[in-house]
Amino acid sequence: MPNYCLLVEYAGDAFAGWQIQAPGARTVQGCLVDAVKQITGERVAVTGSGRTDAGVHAEAQVASFSLDRPLEPEKLQRALNGVLPREIAVRAVRTVADDFNALRAARRKRYRYRIWNHPVRSPLRAGRFAHIPRALDVERMARAAAHLVGEHDFSSFQAAGSDAKTTVRRLHRLDVEGTPGGEIEILAEGSGFLRYMVRNLVGTLLEVGQGRRSVAWVADTLAARDRTHAGPTAPALGLVLEAVDYGEALGAQPWESRTSDGKTQASGDSEA
Repeated sequence: MPNYCLLVEYAGDAFAGWQIQAPGARTVQGCLVDAVKQITGERVAVTGSGRTDAGVHAEAQVASFSLDRPLEPEKLQRALNGVLPREIAVRAVRTVADDFNALRAARRKRYRYRIWNHPVRSPLRAGRFAHIPRALDVERMARAAAHLVGEHDFSSFQAAGSDAKTTVRRLHRLDVEGTPGGEIEILAEGSGFLRYMVRNLVGTLLEVGQGRRSVAWVADTLAARDRTHAGPTAPALGLVLEAVDYGEALGAQPWESRTSDGKTQASGDSEA
């Protein structure tokens, strides 16, 4: 059975999340399963690198599945894009080892959260940026973010109802960049993330940026291991899954994913 790996981009505001849910819920995974069945007649199990929540976008989600009969990757890509809804695009398809699994093989993930920090809303940014009218102190946010980098118990930033076996995660980067009164971005890169973790990290940093909390409060919040100590969950619309790192699992020619400045960066780069 040939095994395929897909690089998928989607507008998350059109879906109830990645994972298939109750009947009637429109999900990215469900659309991919239906598209493969329409093309091949096979109902496959599509595995993603992780589950993005309702409203969260992806530039480089990675998915895998097996088929009973082989199809050329280029033909499969064209066929999928021909039947998928306009909010989903398969950017690349390749065959992979039989034991490759998009979830289990992932080593790192990179998310980017975009903020429009201006008193006046921006209609052109409305679906991709969270609007924060009050001026943010980017320097204070960056200092607060430094307390969170490293391997920690991130219980304070996990949403209720998570089924994670452990709340310990390694956060390789948490960068805050941009200019008050304009676009601000928060880049989070780690070995894995708990449910709503990135949005809860962002919501906590926004408390500092708006002067409601001190920089030291973030370190205290991390140590508390209690969700009630952290800031509110930031809106989903500002968040995008930007890259997934698989090391050598995808071979020597990693895919490239777009960055916010229009440049490209390899999705298999260990610094992604």
